[in-house]
Amino acid sequence: MDGKIRSNVIIGAKVNIVLKQDQRSGKLTTGIVKDILTNSPSHPHGIKVRLQDGQVGRVKDIIGN
Repeated sequence: MDGKIRSNVIIGAKVNIVLKQDQRSGKLTTGIVKDILTNSPSHPHGIKVRLQDGQVGRVKDIIGN
């Protein structure tokens, strides 16, 4: 699913995100969504989330719920 649309991102979903320091390389980090930080309904670079382990990044792929 598309991580650029806020309604697709659900708390508790397993996602791949790009951390701020990994934006140039595009390295993905996998985790479970704890908080959704983007308020707008969509964002061209992905919805910003906080994972359960505290890492913050933008969603690239939604793996599952």
